[in-house]
Amino acid sequence: MLKQTTLFIFSFLVMQTAFAQKSKSTAPKKIKLNVEYTTPSGLKYKITEQGKGIQATAGCKVSVHYTGTLTNGTKFDSSKDRNQPFSFKLGEGQVIKGWDEGIALLKVGDKAVFTIPPGLAYGERETGNIPANSTLIFEVELLSVVEGPKPFDVKGKDTTTTSSGLQYIVVSRSKENTIKPAKGDVVSVHYTGYLLDGKIFDSSRERDQPIELPIGVGRVIKGWDEGIQLMSVGDKLRLIIPANLAYGEQGAGGVIPPNATIIFDVELMQIKEGPKPFDAKGKDTITTASGLKYIVIEKAQQAGSKAENGKTVSVHYSGYLMDGKVFDSSLERGQPISFKLGEGRVIPGWEEGIKLMSIGDKLKLIIPSNLAYGEQGAGGVIPPNATLIFDVQLMDVQP
Repeated sequence: MLKQTTLFIFSFLVMQTAFAQKSKSTAPKKIKLNVEYTTPSGLKYKITEQGKGIQATAGCKVSVHYTGTLTNGTKFDSSKDRNQPFSFKLGEGQVIKGWDEGIALLKVGDKAVFTIPPGLAYGERETGNIPANSTLIFEVELLSVVEGPKPFDVKGKDTTTTSSGLQYIVVSRSKENTIKPAKGDVVSVHYTGYLLDGKIFDSSRERDQPIELPIGVGRVIKGWDEGIQLMSVGDKLRLIIPANLAYGEQGAGGVIPPNATIIFDVELMQIKEGPKPFDAKGKDTITTASGLKYIVIEKAQQAGSKAENGKTVSVHYSGYLMDGKVFDSSLERGQPISFKLGEGRVIPGWEEGIKLMSIGDKLKLIIPSNLAYGEQGAGGVIPPNATLIFDVQLMDVQP
């Protein structure tokens, strides 16, 4: 089955100072409407309408409506014309400096006018319809602020170091749950990853979606494989992961430097039992003329549609190396794979093996390397010349 395995790529006291730093507003304590103020950087701003929402701060995701003009009145851009607000993460350099500073002066509902000098805008660069050395005027309205993830409070809590060098701090333990994930179980985890200077490099909480992954089988960095297995559902831990248990000398993704110690605040949300190998004890192994071997684990009680060339099949599967290691599983994702038989979209062992099945059947396929990935192997997880084992169940057949 042609499938690239997706790898999960992401990451003590030094950190606490960085976490404690907050963006400080340069606004006066009392703002008068329609009065223009100038900040030390040279940004000019005027609040034209005052809202009652929360303050925008660095690290928050903000949504803004705006209209941008040159000093001669020429409009060069407007989110209102597109009827689509502009969203970005404040204080991370995703926008010009004048915006990062100016939006941090506002509360949700505020309307303002920013006059941004070239040094806080595009400087000597000509950008689109904006000439070089342009002062820009923006009419802005702050529509919403979504606060970013907050680092766990670990003050006064003990740091434990394991034999591998992983350090962890127990932030809180669940009172109801004590069962920890076993090797191969699929876990759902919320996390925020920090560098030692406190900078966030990845966060499931910013996406409001926990990550699901099998644990203990090498799909994640070693520090995660070890650390998550220390947890029960509901537990919150801080993992302090040295480079040799993270991304080592290479770093990762352009955001994690080489030899970086990285920090994760993690919460275990759910544990689902991982795929278990089909029990083939006492069942016959059949070898076809091609060298494919298969074991009939279970025949459907009622004969369903048979898989044939030209038909689209839906298959749940788990793939194992000969040492029993799972290298891929649709069960871990909760979604079967679909493809059309007879078009070479999967490895030859699958093309042949799936055509032996009807809807509801379960087979164990033992596929020699010449019917799998041959001398090349695949995806960095299947070695060259590897015999592969697939536990497969045919879920559906469509014309």
